[in-house]
Amino acid sequence: MTAAPTLLAHGVGGRQDLPITLPQLVVAAALTLVVTFVALGLLWREPRLDRDATGGRPVPHRLARLVDAPGFRWALRGLGLLAAAWFCLGLVGGPDTADNPTAGALYVLLWVGLAPLSLLLGPIWRAVNPLRTVHLLVALAARRDPNRGLRELPDSVGWWPAAATLFGFVWLELVAPDRATLPVITAWLTGYAMVLLAGAVLFGAGWFDHADPFEAYSTLIGHLAPLGRAADGVLVWRNPLDGIAGLRPRPGLVAVVIVLLGSTMYDSLSNAPGWLRFSQENGLHPAVTGSAGLSLVIAAVAAAYLAATGAAARIGRAEAPDARQVPGEIAHSIVPIAVGYVVAHYYSLLILEGQRTVALLSDPLGTGANWLGTAGWEPRTALITPSGVASVQITVIILGHLLGTLLAHDRALYLFPRARAVAGQLPLLALMVAYTVAGLLLLYAG
Repeated sequence: MTAAPTLLAHGVGGRQDLPITLPQLVVAAALTLVVTFVALGLLWREPRLDRDATGGRPVPHRLARLVDAPGFRWALRGLGLLAAAWFCLGLVGGPDTADNPTAGALYVLLWVGLAPLSLLLGPIWRAVNPLRTVHLLVALAARRDPNRGLRELPDSVGWWPAAATLFGFVWLELVAPDRATLPVITAWLTGYAMVLLAGAVLFGAGWFDHADPFEAYSTLIGHLAPLGRAADGVLVWRNPLDGIAGLRPRPGLVAVVIVLLGSTMYDSLSNAPGWLRFSQENGLHPAVTGSAGLSLVIAAVAAAYLAATGAAARIGRAEAPDARQVPGEIAHSIVPIAVGYVVAHYYSLLILEGQRTVALLSDPLGTGANWLGTAGWEPRTALITPSGVASVQITVIILGHLLGTLLAHDRALYLFPRARAVAGQLPLLALMVAYTVAGLLLLYAG
């Protein structure tokens, strides 16, 4: 199967499309973060965000009844099963050519499209996850409680399994040889399904919360949605910053956030001419070079984060029971940064390849049918002019870092004595500036 060129080309902007020069942009972005930090230190002196997720305005009663109705939840589960079955038509019976929609459906519609859906609706993948539904149906048929498995899952497991499976998916997307071909996709999805379903049998349905990479991804981003749940389960409209502030530390949370951010940074690096030359000339198999590069970038992002949060804990003289909790407490501030990189890096891919994939999904078996009525779609490019994409990329990256700075500031007011709160944030400011500069340089490295 020959992948469509746009499938692996994640942007159409470049240095020549920037409204200012790249050095000017980097300096302006860094100064923006510094000025924001100073303003927050002067004007935002008390914690304001709802870290306990108790606030929000209840949605209209009819909407709440609809969303919470068992019939609506089963409709979403059915939609997820139907989409999975349609996907499997192309995976199992479709042609092994570029006209097969399987790669686009997995890498673009699911992985990239899940981000804006989760930003709007919350952790939507949990509601439509076909593997979760399959496990539920089997448990009901066997008259067993789907939430109970053969063993109890220790609390210490947290999101560590999701960090591992998320790394496995980004390795598939960015490194795996022939990753757009049906055999490779089939092999990965088979392993993914076996790990999740076997874990659900062993530990109950809660295993999906701990191990599904798409649920972890959707849940993280979903904390930024304007629609969410209060602590008592009531459906509310909320300030998205309150939503993400309610993301509580748990084992593996930092790892999931770092893998998400680091993998997107590596994706930018892997398209740079210098990296491409190195990959071609070092004599190693591309998968070896790519695996090492992906691991090293994620490790560098993690090292910078842990060094900054460790320094913040020391300088701020954290009063938390243990200063080692600070990385987990600050992890929520990295989520809008990661979302900014995802939107910046994949915006044009979603628009272009997303339209092409929807057109191909009308005939997953390649028989010439037009079951969905979309086979004749021609991708529209009005939203992806080079200058327009460059402007979107700049905006979302800087906005993500500004929100991250604000979230870190508010959390520092909780964690550190007031007299040390601003000083304790200096390492975090340095981290935000470093991530911003690195992200912009990598994104426009071409």
